[in-house]
Amino acid sequence: MKYAKSMMLFFILLFFSGMPAWGQETRDVYLASLEWPPYVGETLPEQGAIAVVAREAFAAMGYTLHIEFFPWMRAIYTVKRDNMYAGYFPEYYAKGIEEEFLFSSPLGVSPLGFVERKDAPVVWQTLDDLKGLAIGTVNGYVNTEEFDRKAAAGELQVDTVMLDSSNILKVAAQRIQIAVIDRYVLEYLFQHDAEVSKVKDAVQFNAKILEEKQLFICFRRSPENEQLRTIFNEGLQKIDASQIMREYFQRLNNQ
Repeated sequence: MKYAKSMMLFFILLFFSGMPAWGQETRDVYLASLEWPPYVGETLPEQGAIAVVAREAFAAMGYTLHIEFFPWMRAIYTVKRDNMYAGYFPEYYAKGIEEEFLFSSPLGVSPLGFVERKDAPVVWQTLDDLKGLAIGTVNGYVNTEEFDRKAAAGELQVDTVMLDSSNILKVAAQRIQIAVIDRYVLEYLFQHDAEVSKVKDAVQFNAKILEEKQLFICFRRSPENEQLRTIFNEGLQKIDASQIMREYFQRLNNQ
């Protein structure tokens, strides 16, 4: 009888030892993202510059970040419907997104502008100066509030594709005059995309910045994710995100 009781106690302890402690929160975080090198990408070293920032901020708080990659619109769709994902990133701020998502503190900055042909540089001061030009954009991407408002109103002529690389090639082929793009994305594609590298001598980044855009994590609205956002923001304060990104770009350029 004593033996039976001992064995029963052993199996009870074994069962509960495999369970998380009562009230213990999970330390794994899942975010959806896209292929947007050099900021983030499945095959990039450490999955990209902004991925390193996000991972280190979570790690500073004892959390492990897991990133899964999708086409951009599918990433957002997946997060809305699958509770495994706390959110998606990187995203530019837009008021409409706040209806469903909570923005983190900014992880970094994206210099947003235009790619143009070197032999046909575009001089502009306001977006009204761009009326009449065929402007490339990427499906689902936030640009600037003013740009997107004017595009939606038909005041700007936009031509939408799925990839930044497609827009660069269309500019080079004179199918459109300019296209919205991040400076570092353009520089990365010059070096690492076989088709884009063929036209890099024909195109360039426009001299005027459209906007210095901050990059955020968008957490799906829920009490748990609101707490997770607070945890992440605290972790972000414990690291030097700007230095992490500078050092990442330096390492990438030296490869």
